[in-house]
Amino acid sequence: MSTVVARPAELIELKNILYPTDFSQPSEAALPFAAALARRYGATIRALHVLDASPFAYITPEMTGMALEAERELAFTSVRQLEAQLADLPHEILLERAPTVWEGVSRVISDGSIDLIILGTHGRTGAQRFLLGSVAEEIFRRSPHPVLTVGPAVRSSSHNGGHFHRILFATDYGPGSSAAAPYAVSLAQHSAARLLLVHVAEVAEPGDGDRDREVSVAEMIHKLYDTVPSQAELSIPPEVLIEYGKPGERIIETAHHRSVDLIVLGVRSARGHLGAATHLERATAHEIVAHAPCPVLTVREA
Repeated sequence: MSTVVARPAELIELKNILYPTDFSQPSEAALPFAAALARRYGATIRALHVLDASPFAYITPEMTGMALEAERELAFTSVRQLEAQLADLPHEILLERAPTVWEGVSRVISDGSIDLIILGTHGRTGAQRFLLGSVAEEIFRRSPHPVLTVGPAVRSSSHNGGHFHRILFATDYGPGSSAAAPYAVSLAQHSAARLLLVHVAEVAEPGDGDRDREVSVAEMIHKLYDTVPSQAELSIPPEVLIEYGKPGERIIETAHHRSVDLIVLGVRSARGHLGAATHLERATAHEIVAHAPCPVLTVREA
């Protein structure tokens, strides 16, 4: 297994934050986090609402114009409310018509000026998730930029002015973790936060040698410490933790027990379609985003 090392040259800046919204309650819950981080980093918020043309595919041409006008009017009413909420921040509100939310988002990020995407999610799991799909998952699997997802278990009042006190970086030592590590280190450095480095290992099989287990744990701990470069100016030394069991469950439990206010993890790319990510890894990432008590920052592997 390769060592994940955060490179100090990759410490991040947030100048432009993309906030996709459908004006629903989950989207509203994410807005305080977008606003707080924009204030803390001096960033501009680019709020995006995607107008979906698909509902009009099966109505008569005569009705299409009326339906589109009604949809636009409803969107403009919500936009005016959003304008008032963002009045004290540099911002831009964009309306895009596209077949899917991701296609609308991809148009906005195509120029490469976006540093972070922040969005809310209903956090559906199980059959409901697969029937209705997950817009949030499609965005964090496909986006070349980090995505901060605010799930239904997160209190909107917990944004702490964009300041993080305890950051949990969960790593499986893979390419996604390598991409996510600089963000965990940078955010911890910027907020003078405690950084908790966590690896969830498989449960040892009966009969495994104690000596081999000790060597394995020592190696995992060493690799966790290697996540943070010696040049990183962390005000609090990082803490490492090896957990055993199902990754999603253990990461969520640790976040609860340690009062974590941000989880950072790497995810695999969709590479054309969401099924390209393994079923196990998809389930883990979705479970964490859906049930975490704090926002989750996902960073896609290159």
